Amino acid sequence: MACFPCSTKSLVVFFIISAIPIAYIISVERAVPATHVYRYHSSGWFRECAKWDDFHRRFIVSLFEGGVAEVQVPDGHSPDVILEETLLVKEAALAGNASLGIAVDGRRNRVLVVNADVMRNRYSSLAAYDLSTWRRLFLTQLSGSGDEKSFADDVAVDEEGNAYVTDARGSKIWKVGVNGEILSIMRSALFTPKEWYKTFVGLNGIVYHPNGYLLVIHTFSGNLFKIELKKGGEVKPVKVGRGKLVFGDGLELISLTKLVVAGNPSGRLVESSDDWETATVTAKFSGPAHRLASAATVKDGKVYLNHLVGMGYPRKTHALVEAVFSPY
Repeated sequence: MACFPCSTKSLVVFFIISAIPIAYIISVERAVPATHVYRYHSSGWFRECAKWDDFHRRFIVSLFEGGVAEVQVPDGHSPDVILEETLLVKEAALAGNASLGIAVDGRRNRVLVVNADVMRNRYSSLAAYDLSTWRRLFLTQLSGSGDEKSFADDVAVDEEGNAYVTDARGSKIWKVGVNGEILSIMRSALFTPKEWYKTFVGLNGIVYHPNGYLLVIHTFSGNLFKIELKKGGEVKPVKVGRGKLVFGDGLELISLTKLVVAGNPSGRLVESSDDWETATVTAKFSGPAHRLASAATVKDGKVYLNHLVGMGYPRKTHALVEAVFSPY
């Protein structure tokens, strides 16, 4: 009985503390957004990635519960109208795995989708689908229960159609050919920070640069790497000044010299004038932090940040928020 008052007091304190962030989230959700937002209804809480498919005028969305969906954007759409998510792919062969990073390969009219066992890290794969028929083109297993633990996360595609998939658990990169064959695995001692606490989430967002190399972010260290494909996969750290890229997640190359890093904070703009030997964080954007920005895409010349967390019940509402950057 002596513990009862203490328990009651603890509960009261707990609810008061909990009410603070809840009240903040409610106020942010009700506030008029400072930039343009595409909102859409969904059946799931989490959406890791969204990429704009310009030819079909839609966002392609990966489902954390597994699968691929689209969000059509009609001409003259009003921001007050909530869009709808439509399921396109849900494969029994991938049951129990999350669909994560996406790369739209418009040249070949296909989309590449990364799948992974988020909880146990016992399965990773890359799938490709036709953007018109949604016929599966290939499904390549990258790792399984008998392999080292891996967590395939994001994907980029080069001019020849080769795909590069990051492993956030093992900090390596799978290279997959245009028809789905595994060509090689890229590893480097540079991908593993010396500090043990920076190894929990490794290589994450990745993009292909038209000059023939990859740019990839290491989430917990904030290290940005340049991988020279024309030089046998030579790995070099990009020296980043004026700001840090810690907790960087998805990447989007918006020009030869400008890169958007989604994550925490919501978005950072990074620029380079020497072909990404060095770079500078020049601007930032602060969006709805409680929704957790996880990917970036470009629609009609504007950058939009995908946010991992949906809000609402029973129908969840997700947000694709335009990132308008301010000087860092």
